[in-house]
Amino acid sequence: MKNQYTKQIHNLKPVFDAFSKILILGSFPSILSRDSKFFYGHPQNRFWKVIATLFHEEVPKNIDEKKALLLKHHIAIWDVVKSCEIIGSADNSIRNVEPNDLNRILRKTSIQNIYVNGKEAFKLYNQYILPIIQKEAILLPSTSPANAKYSLTDLCQAWQKIITIDKE
Repeated sequence: MKNQYTKQIHNLKPVFDAFSKILILGSFPSILSRDSKFFYGHPQNRFWKVIATLFHEEVPKNIDEKKALLLKHHIAIWDVVKSCEIIGSADNSIRNVEPNDLNRILRKTSIQNIYVNGKEAFKLYNQYILPIIQKEAILLPSTSPANAKYSLTDLCQAWQKIITIDKE
């Protein structure tokens, strides 16, 4: 059972408002994220530490604080994949993809740049989303604990590029 594909449907609503300028996309929520009902739910995922560090904020502790941090800094988040077959939380096992409709966000915001969190999200974006919306995404190193070659400091340095838009 552990190594079997299961059909999964994305159960998290995107976070954005009319003031969002930055869109950060993951691939598909992990089991822990789906269970916790919010993005980057694995305790070892460094996404929330990176965002908090970049904007000189406290690391958010709950969903409301996480949403507030994102919206304060004009960041929208969602994922590339709406549904797929996947083994556990392994991004590299994703197959039979149905992409999310990013126009749901793009029509209601002033997104200037789209960033993707990790190589698999970038690959999926380029395969399924780019042909539809014709807007290139910028690859950022994954904040996943599986990306152990990047320290928190390395991630923050690489992710620094997202804060330039917030200053405009």
